[in-house]
Amino acid sequence: MRGMRPRWGYVVTAMVTPFQVHGAIDFVEAVALAKWLLDNGSDALVINGTTGESPTTSREEKAALVKMIVDAIGSEKVIAGIGGNNTAEVIEAAHDAKAAGAGALLAVVPYYNKPSQEGLYQHFKAVASATELPVMLYNVPGRTITNLEPATVIRLAADCPTIVAIKEASANLQQVGDIMLNTPESFDVYSGDDGTILSTLALGGAGVVSVISHVIGSELQAVHQAWFAGNQAKAAELFLKTLPVAKVMFSVPSPAPTKCALRAFGLNVGKVRLPLVDCNEHETESILSVLREHGLSV
Repeated sequence: MRGMRPRWGYVVTAMVTPFQVHGAIDFVEAVALAKWLLDNGSDALVINGTTGESPTTSREEKAALVKMIVDAIGSEKVIAGIGGNNTAEVIEAAHDAKAAGAGALLAVVPYYNKPSQEGLYQHFKAVASATELPVMLYNVPGRTITNLEPATVIRLAADCPTIVAIKEASANLQQVGDIMLNTPESFDVYSGDDGTILSTLALGGAGVVSVISHVIGSELQAVHQAWFAGNQAKAAELFLKTLPVAKVMFSVPSPAPTKCALRAFGLNVGKVRLPLVDCNEHETESILSVLREHGLSV
């Protein structure tokens, strides 16, 4: 079955970045959180993704965070986010990540400047050619505006040996199917949206790059284990139970709800950095209420 032995496992968590009270990265808590996530359903972690508030962390902070996490859990479980809309800077970020010990890279579609499909091809080809690390593409048109079309993904998979996967967060299943039909079975397609896990698996997907795995990672792991064991009915039953959690964890801009939940679990991840803001009292109670109804102790 396609997807059953993915490079980074089934559940990859896009990890939040813990901050201290005064706003600096809390590296001690980051290491503790990384280990906790791996003990609670995650197979690997994305460090410095958007969920990690990468738009508001410096180049130096990103490199230091990757190094700390790699030293704690090993490079094979660390995918470094290198998102940006300046190709030269993204290549520099790729070099920084490799020097810090990352085992792989997550490269998002350039945002705001709205490149053409040829521009996207040339951008990702340049990034992939500049590194020996495996690269996971990241398509999230809801944030970047520009959609990475299947034809461009297929072309990149064929022409760039280091491009080996995609985090597909378009919620367009026709697009997912087109990619599946026209890429090698070794090319892993991960759902980039917690609400499309099961449908992506049904088309041959490898797993999920998840946010809600911060709070129900073991449940998401169980969904995948059931699916690849051939028990699709059980996988569907387990997956449907996760949907209320997925809905509430994106009820306000991410990762504020995730940090709210983790603090309720007793994990000292701190607040979010501006321009994001923390959940207010009403939002916090709504989030915690859903998590309690789900059976979580918060």
